Amino acid sequence: MPAVTVSDITTLPRIPEVAPDAVERGVKSVTDAPTGYEGEGFPVRRAFAGVSQTELDPFIHMDQMGEVEYAPGEPKGTPWHPHRGFETVTYIIDGTFEHADSHGGGGTITDGDTQWMTAGGGILHIEKPPEALVVSGGLFHGLQLWVNLPRSLKKTAPRYQDLRAAQTALVSSRDGGALVRIIAGDLGEVSGPGSTYTPMAMMHATISPGAQLRLPWRKDFNALVYVMSGAGSVGAERRPIQTGQLAVFGPGDVITVAGADHQESRYPALDVVVLGGVPIREPVAWAGPFVMNTKAEVLTAFEDFEAGRFGQIPAIHGTV
Repeated sequence: MPAVTVSDITTLPRIPEVAPDAVERGVKSVTDAPTGYEGEGFPVRRAFAGVSQTELDPFIHMDQMGEVEYAPGEPKGTPWHPHRGFETVTYIIDGTFEHADSHGGGGTITDGDTQWMTAGGGILHIEKPPEALVVSGGLFHGLQLWVNLPRSLKKTAPRYQDLRAAQTALVSSRDGGALVRIIAGDLGEVSGPGSTYTPMAMMHATISPGAQLRLPWRKDFNALVYVMSGAGSVGAERRPIQTGQLAVFGPGDVITVAGADHQESRYPALDVVVLGGVPIREPVAWAGPFVMNTKAEVLTAFEDFEAGRFGQIPAIHGTV
């Protein structure tokens, strides 16, 4: 699905003009995301593989889930599992996913919806396709992003944000060639609904063939563009980029992404997720479902989980 479909694009707010003295961000690297499997066996692309944590900070990990067309009985999710020390952001582009956790959060998200779970000091959760989708099969496509928390917030209370597609802010380029869904962060005076501990932005942009998107970008943010589908170029140097590739940008004020003049028939436009945030610049100790500052803290997280200190799996969702 595109970032958004609107009957009258002229009603949308426009992306702010780039200042004449703005500095274009150069492209530092373009990397390929290897494929793998997650949870009970659903296919993923590891978007950040091979990229230095210094370049990703404050982000830790991102999977593109699918795009896959499941036959009846094939849809898969994850079993109950723990997290501590960071936030998971699950964005569904096509299909349906259910979430439940040990602190009473959860619900069902579908096309364009986002669930934002702050694991904080510790939580158990599960993500799975609804029974109806398992029976029928169908298209499934989404992203899961892990956002780090600073040392001072590693033990913050867990919380859950249910961000519906209709709540997200929608903007367009001045010529209407690009549409942007703002999940978190700001573009000019338009803000996304996601509440973040670390200042950051997450946006889904659909760029028509031959169109260009120029985004004003905060100087203190890093800048990443990941291609979910389609082909195009990044930076003023027009470096080629395509499905499953991540571009890391250098310093500056402006991100430029352009759609190729001709797209594959199955991808009518270039769809990208644009990420940026203020680097935390703290040590990262990461093992499995825990992202902490030291190895000792990770070991403590495993001990706390095994001792049942992350809460209990509810017999019925919402009864915690």
